[in-house]
Amino acid sequence: MVQVHPRPGAGDTVTSVTEAGQRPGKGLDGNSVGLLGSAVIGISTVAPVYCLTSTLGPTAGQVGVQMPAVFLAGFLPMLLVAFAYRELNKAVPDCGTSFTWTVQAFGPRVGWMCGWGLVIATIIVLSNLAGVATSFFYLLLGQLTGSDAVTALDGNRPVHVATCLAFIAVATAISYRGMTATKGVQYALVGLQLAVLAVFVAMALTKARSGALPASLAFSWNWLNPFAVQSFAAFTAGLSLSIFMFWGWDACLTVNEETEGSAKTPGRAALLAMAVLVGSYLLTAVAAQMFAGTGDEGAGLGNPDTAGNVFAALAGPVMGSALGVLLFVAVLASAAASLQTTFLPVARTVLAMSAYEALPPSFARIHPRFKSPGRATVAAGIATGVFYAAMSFLSENVLIDTIYALGLMICFYYAITAFACAWYFRGELGRSVRDALFKGVFPVLGGALLAAVFGKTLYDMRDPSYGSGSAVLGVGSVFVIGVGLLLVGVVVMLVMQRRSPAFFRGEVLTRSTPALVVEE
Repeated sequence: MVQVHPRPGAGDTVTSVTEAGQRPGKGLDGNSVGLLGSAVIGISTVAPVYCLTSTLGPTAGQVGVQMPAVFLAGFLPMLLVAFAYRELNKAVPDCGTSFTWTVQAFGPRVGWMCGWGLVIATIIVLSNLAGVATSFFYLLLGQLTGSDAVTALDGNRPVHVATCLAFIAVATAISYRGMTATKGVQYALVGLQLAVLAVFVAMALTKARSGALPASLAFSWNWLNPFAVQSFAAFTAGLSLSIFMFWGWDACLTVNEETEGSAKTPGRAALLAMAVLVGSYLLTAVAAQMFAGTGDEGAGLGNPDTAGNVFAALAGPVMGSALGVLLFVAVLASAAASLQTTFLPVARTVLAMSAYEALPPSFARIHPRFKSPGRATVAAGIATGVFYAAMSFLSENVLIDTIYALGLMICFYYAITAFACAWYFRGELGRSVRDALFKGVFPVLGGALLAAVFGKTLYDMRDPSYGSGSAVLGVGSVFVIGVGLLLVGVVVMLVMQRRSPAFFRGEVLTRSTPALVVEE
């Protein structure tokens, strides 16, 4: 049986196809991404080189030589949640991912808030990535020209924001043109990142093993022991940073309706991306630690003066002045690549929410030529630009605190999605050991770990010393921002409940509802 429901605006039509086993797409460009392309999108969204340069220092400062162990510990809950995503995608290959799956498992309101968490987390990350790309752009120009004045342009707030908005506009334009344009850019940028990392690791290990460096350390297997961290507080602080380093791999799943073999390929691509990421992180952490040590002076990874950009301090000593520039290029490429691919999950989540009537219908329109969610992509770009510009001119502390609040959003929607997997498949858990583990035990364990981090982070955020150190009525600004953004989601949800009561009554999207086709 086929049911056609007209919807308001520009002649858009939503077609619900209920034939057994048929789950059509929403007008996206199907079969345009393969296994490798999907994995590259996941790696790019995570931005490995940028994550490493910004978190090696803080993590080493928290846990010392146990940094590789903490990276492994952060990988574990992400791997367990990745199994949940893989199983859900096999059953429901829908670009709405977390939103669609949690609606079908827990109902419209929990699902809507899960989708909101993903969208807000992505907007924060996009604004941060644009800012990082801008900073490294001027840093690289300064290195190439030898001009301190060029480097100092990054500190000029109007110039910085204008450049940042230009980066956002370019990334939006590339994403707007669909998956074909996205893939070509990403292969080059991700390839560059991994190649430069490989050179850095090889040169750092070679110099560290020469014995000529006073701060260098000999490798020890004890570095991989998480129980050797000096305190639980230090471990949780390092774990929170580690979890952030893996965020974004689920972009592989949000392009599932555009991927060859949409039921299986995205899940495999996510696991492949995570394997590449954890391998890159461990090798780089070990190499950097062997070369520079974890001291708090000079090039030591624990030096607070270089913690925000470790590669800037290590580029010259490890790779020399000529090759060192490549590390700056790699960080810029990492931020720029992630800025572009991070538009994919937010645009496709908004597309799905609109197609299922959880957001205004105009966001469900697909560009007739590029087969991309054009309006959703442009809306995400505008929201990112406005958010970053407003936060930048409002207060530097507020901008920093929004980044700290990001971890709360990540744990929020990942944990709900993991629990949704176990509940969605609850009737199948007794069929086999495999089903019990991959559809039940692993997702619940991963969700519980992330929920614990969510709770601990929420508790710590109340302290005004958390983040930038600013406070509102004695409560930490990070807590106010994090909880405030979730409460904004509740308000928007209540507004949409009045505009689209059918969705919130559970009449549009249920466990048995097939995907929707949006036709121009």
